This record gives sequence, C-alpha cells and structure tokens, in this order.
Amino acid sequence: MDRSPALPVLLALLCCCTACLAARQALAQAPERPLVLNTDGAPPHSRDDGSGFEDRIVTELFRRMGLAVRLVRLPSERALANANQGVDDGNYVRVAGLSALYPNLVMVPEPMSEFAFTAFTRDAGLKSAAWEDLRMRRTGIVTGWKLAERHLVGATQLTSVRDEETLFAMLAKGRLDVVISSRHTGREVLRTGGYKGVHALDPPLSTQPMFLYMHKRHAGLVPRLTETLRAMRRDGTLARLTREGLAGAEQ
Repeated sequence: MDRSPALPVLLALLCCCTACLAARQALAQAPERPLVLNTDGAPPHSRDDGSGFEDRIVTELFRRMGLAVRLVRLPSERALANANQGVDDGNYVRVAGLSALYPNLVMVPEPMSEFAFTAFTRDAGLKSAAWEDLRMRRTGIVTGWKLAERHLVGATQLTSVRDEETLFAMLAKGRLDVVISSRHTGREVLRTGGYKGVHALDPPLSTQPMFLYMHKRHAGLVPRLTETLRAMRRDGTLARLTREGLAGAEQ
C-alpha cells in the first residue's frame, strides 16, 4: 500500500511539535518577575520617580525587548555588591572594566551615557586641576566610585561619603577643599542647595563612557541588549531621552 499521502501530515505534526517546544523554552527563559536594576545615580542621572535621563534609557531599552524592569536607587558600594551577589539583576551605569573586581557582573559593551568626573571647589584661585593635583588637598569622593579611587591612591586627605549631596555640604562648611562629582549632578546640587561661591574646574578630570552591567545569570540577554542599545543610538533615542531627562536640571 502506498502510504506517501501520510508524509505531509507527519511533517506538519513535526513542525507543530518543534514550534511548541521552542515556545516552551522561550517561556522558561523569560523572567517570571520584573528585572530589578539598581543604580547609584543622583539627579539628574536618576530620580526616585524614574525620570532621570539614565532611568529613561534603561526603561526604554528593556521595553523594546519586551521585559519589565523595576529601578532601585542605592548607595554606590551597596549597589555593586547587590548586583554582584545576585540580589538584584543588574546595575547602571558604571565605567568599563568592573568585571575584574566583580566577577559575577557582565558588561553590556555598548555605552549608555557619558560621565564627566568633575572637580568642584570654593577656592577662587583654582581654575583647573588633574587627578594628581588633588592628592595633597582635602578631597571628597563618593564611596564606590572605582575610577576616582584608583586615580587618588596615595592621597593624604581623601574622604569617602555616601553621596554627592553630602560632599557639597561638607565643601560648603569648609571641611573639604575639592569634591568630585558628575558635572550634571554638581550643577543641580548647587542650584537646588543654594550653594554660593562654588565653581566647577574645567576641563573635567575625566569623561568616561558608562555601561550597564547584568548579573551573569542574565548573560544570555547581553547580545540583545547590546544590539538594542546600538539601535537606540542610531535612531536618536539615546540623545532624545538624555535631553528630556536633563531638561530644566541645570537652569
């Protein structure tokens, strides 16, 4: 008996089973809850309501991938520790190379933003400085800022604090000579805090590309995150969200 008419039916069943298996695997890999991404970013980089320019970029990035996220602001060192230990799913934004210090973190190799490490001072005679010029001054940084820590190794009067708001309060009281901040955040703190007589040194100490890091359990997402970020750069979304997040911040 010729059974060849059954062949198309068998092929159709095989294709159906393959599609079902692929769908089940995709569901198994999808997070069952929103991904928790933490940041140490201060305004205007990050805000409690998620309207900071880096918050906007992260939210749009994962929206395009069909993934829900919950954003959490934490002190810098704790944010890194939580992401590295897997308490949270990732951390944004950081300088390149932190996987050497935090081996459970995988860097998404497309930059999300730039960070101008800027020195602020009340010393009217100080107009510019390099990292090495700060080692003999009473200098303040945020605890967990690895690039600043590396550049200021050997500093004789280095103070590390929880956040940039504390740094500027100490500067205003004369307890520090120089503080290191994001240029954007420094300007916002000066504006909202009403500090007078403080100015930024120009040029910045360093301007660095900044990256998203994911816990290694999400390493499979990194290629898609990279390509999606690149697409957002090409279509102007990164620039637009940055402008929107900065609107009014430094007026």
